[in-house]
Amino acid sequence: MPKNTTTRRPARAVAAALAAASLVALAGPAATAQADGKDAHKGGKGTHAGRHHINFLYLKFVKNHRDHRDSRLYVMRDGSPVKSYRAGSGWGERATDDCAVNQGWLPNGDYSIKGYERRRNSDIKGYAISLSGASCKAKNTPRDGLFIHSEMTRDGGRGRDEHQRWDGVKDYDSNGCIKLSPDDIKGMFKWFEKNGKPRTLKVVG
Repeated sequence: MPKNTTTRRPARAVAAALAAASLVALAGPAATAQADGKDAHKGGKGTHAGRHHINFLYLKFVKNHRDHRDSRLYVMRDGSPVKSYRAGSGWGERATDDCAVNQGWLPNGDYSIKGYERRRNSDIKGYAISLSGASCKAKNTPRDGLFIHSEMTRDGGRGRDEHQRWDGVKDYDSNGCIKLSPDDIKGMFKWFEKNGKPRTLKVVG
């Protein structure tokens, strides 16, 4: 029989426990974050795909009733905003009437995103995101032909015609679409290239 069998086994167990404790101490908050589903880099719920998170992306438009030209469009991931842009929708005295066709902002609700374009060539040119239609609740008035877009040429440049040239705050006006500045919509598309494209839009406010 080996000598000191009764003392060697406890010593080995103690050494193993100490080694495990050292590894946890070295791992620090990252190990704890992975264990509870949080992102070690963010300090909150994980935005990287994990057991309970799947990097769910969507857009959220929040209306500003005090100034329709200063609303916000957010890129949302797992319920939290990761990008924020100034946005406008509607124009004139009925800008905040979602039943006013070709004047009021788009109705609240959920929209599907039908497609992304960088070189659209219609009344809307250049960078554009097409949306499904909707109806206002008050009068059940259908609203269609809705986009997220800016004012630019087909190639994304600054044109001579007013509707192809971004001049400032007044260009956040729209017939119901969501309008962004050229730099913002281009930056948003660039972010989508690296992180994925949302397939839905939620409108609230």
